Amino acid sequence: MSNVMYNKMWHQTQEALNSLLDNESQKMTEPQGNKVIVFQMLATFYIKYVQIFRNMENVYDQIVHPQKRLLIRKILDAVMGRILELKNEMVELEMTEFHYFDDILQDLKLAPLDVPIPRYFVKERLEVIKEREKILSQILSECGLNLADSKYAAKSIPMEEAIKLIQVAERARQGRLRALFMKQIYLQECRAKEIKLLGRKAADTGVAALQIQKVWRGFIQNRKTLKAREDEMVFLGMKPPPYFNDISAAIVQSEKVKHLRNEVQQKHEENYKKALVSIKEELKAMEGLGIKEHLQDQIRQWFIECRNLTGTFPEYPNEEEGGSAVIFTNKTPEQVVEDILANQEEEEKLKKKKKKEERETRVQRRKIDEKKGSQKDKLKEEDEEWKMSPSLFLKLMEEGNSSYKDVWLHKDESWNFPQDYDPEIIKEEKRRELESEIRVQVDELMRQELKNLKLAVNKEIELPGKAKKAKKQGKGKKGRKGKRGKKDKDLTADRTIDSLYKELVEEGLLIQAVKVNLSDYIGEYSYLGTTLRQVAIEPMPSLLDVRQLITLYGILPLGSAEVHEKAPLVKSLLLAGPPGVGKKMLVHAICTETGANLFNLSASNIAGKYPGKNGLQMMLHLVFKVARELQPSVVWIQDTEKTFYKKVPQAEKRNEPKRLKRHLPRMLKLLKPNDRILIVGTTQRPFDAELQPFCRVYQKIILVPRPDYASRYVLWKEIIIRNGGLVTNSLNISCLSKVTDGFTQGQIVNVIKEVLTDRRIRQQAHKPLTAMEFITMMTSMNPVYKEEEESFKNWYAKTPLGRKRMLSLTVGNKEKEKEKGNKKVKKEKRK
Repeated sequence: MSNVMYNKMWHQTQEALNSLLDNESQKMTEPQGNKVIVFQMLATFYIKYVQIFRNMENVYDQIVHPQKRLLIRKILDAVMGRILELKNEMVELEMTEFHYFDDILQDLKLAPLDVPIPRYFVKERLEVIKEREKILSQILSECGLNLADSKYAAKSIPMEEAIKLIQVAERARQGRLRALFMKQIYLQECRAKEIKLLGRKAADTGVAALQIQKVWRGFIQNRKTLKAREDEMVFLGMKPPPYFNDISAAIVQSEKVKHLRNEVQQKHEENYKKALVSIKEELKAMEGLGIKEHLQDQIRQWFIECRNLTGTFPEYPNEEEGGSAVIFTNKTPEQVVEDILANQEEEEKLKKKKKKEERETRVQRRKIDEKKGSQKDKLKEEDEEWKMSPSLFLKLMEEGNSSYKDVWLHKDESWNFPQDYDPEIIKEEKRRELESEIRVQVDELMRQELKNLKLAVNKEIELPGKAKKAKKQGKGKKGRKGKRGKKDKDLTADRTIDSLYKELVEEGLLIQAVKVNLSDYIGEYSYLGTTLRQVAIEPMPSLLDVRQLITLYGILPLGSAEVHEKAPLVKSLLLAGPPGVGKKMLVHAICTETGANLFNLSASNIAGKYPGKNGLQMMLHLVFKVARELQPSVVWIQDTEKTFYKKVPQAEKRNEPKRLKRHLPRMLKLLKPNDRILIVGTTQRPFDAELQPFCRVYQKIILVPRPDYASRYVLWKEIIIRNGGLVTNSLNISCLSKVTDGFTQGQIVNVIKEVLTDRRIRQQAHKPLTAMEFITMMTSMNPVYKEEEESFKNWYAKTPLGRKRMLSLTVGNKEKEKEKGNKKVKKEKRK
């Protein structure tokens, strides 16, 4: 796709965003009382923003113009933040983390949308991530902790044993060849004996040829019949085309073009950065003196006009207030004179207003007392009505949209075919910067000139006492800051981050994340979610619902600093579910997609490390200091229920699993919006923990279920193909998906890997895979029964959000019953 096509895509997306912003501003001003209508409105906005997000992310990834990319990045981050805000609104409205948009998607004629992960999260930090991985692997290899290398490390064996192994293998090979040769001789002898016994002569060549023709024609006809049957199935849509899963030449070519485009992006970025410096220096040399003289003349004129109008010279603004820029920003000298006259008139009007206000206040007090009763009734009605909470990202989107309209919408770029930087835009920006820098110098000169004028004309002398007071105030403030600084002690102020990083790696607290993408967490959407909720049945979330929440609460805020600062803050996340559903994989996926460091503070991992209160304090200080310095970071607590045990088992008392119980809430309070640190807990037995402290630590609780039929079907097919298997008609995947009801993703993956050995993959050409091969391997495994799934559901119903959801459902059902009752009474009265 060329630059023209991506520019066109950008313009279309901006148009869609503009219309959506107008639509949202209209609807948000209207308060709504019906929750169903409110949810549909929020859901439609959410879906449309996700569409814009997908297009904008593609444009930002592939467009090569550096100045356009700056604006697109600003809008992209704002759209991300708005999606998170809308998600938060839907959660507060429905009191659940999982939402279903089946009916809305049908109305909009859209397929289920997946929130994309921006590629720039890793792409723009690729060098930093690679360098950090090298340092980590180097430290691990020095300590002998590099498990990845130790798996494949060859063990040294004595020479005699090696010779014996080679001899055994060689003799076995010779034996197999000898056996094959003897078999051939034996078959020849058997044929010769049969001919002698039957006494038949050599067959006629004509009869032999006829026999060969029969067999060959039968084989050809059989092949044609199978081909016709396959073509019919493809035509009916019951089977994919033969080359459906193959990668086409067009896709390969597009990947090459993408790589070339990335190289062009880097070149243009470098040219743009160099141009920022060179153009500024040119402007300084060419226009610096002119700007300085213009500013001085402007300020002198202001002095004279103020003296003529008011009779005194004006007070010059301080540096803290902004200097002369406060007066002359976007104003001509004539406008400044008008402002001076307006200020004089306002002072006179204020005096008159004060008298009127005193009279009016007396009258208003009487009216307020009368209206109190009526206001109470209005407040009750307003409480029932829903209102959208204020957004921090709408302004950013509007600013980005307006700058797009002003600069890029009607800009002629026929001269800029390679889409390199625009020097005129840089000149405009650098002129402003240069003017602000020169203005600081001019302000110092003009302050002195104003003093001289006052001395010469008015014979005014500034009192030295004022300056002294200001200095004293400044000293007092500094003293306060110093006291605050002493409270937050840095236990490792004399050490470098590299040394702390190395210590944490050696202690096993900072570990290497497994490279797993979130797209590898395979599943399918729940298409019956809305239907089940309409019948008052709370559906179990699907695997893709879980994946969406991981993207929204984990990956997007960690990947973008601006989104993390302004979006609804999520400091901690809990993944609860039975073993094998992919909780650990999701933690590693968050680190892979954002390039985050992974710290392991599991009870089993910190047992015996940094003993005592001081040791624990030092450990947490080290972890969170390094996490802040090298953010984004993920602090993982595996089997986190152990930290909040109701009663510690006797076997685990030595390990002190509850060491972090008191300290975790404190650490969460210290985390600020600037700190891109996420605490992620995983648990298989959440019911063993004390509920209240458990829910205080973890803001968001995500229930990870066992896969449903649709997810199992997709999982079986995808994992078999990834491991080298061939899906043929003899392999009934639907049967496998039905039989493995209750089995987790981990169990299914393990079975596939056990069956698809190298030898079995080679045999597929003449011996296709069958379902029985996989089923026999699963007989020794225990599935997740419905009772266990219900126990997770019941536990989740006791969490704060789960309770709110249950209350909202019970209240909603009671209201429906009342409405039905009222309707029946009305009908009876009519009769």
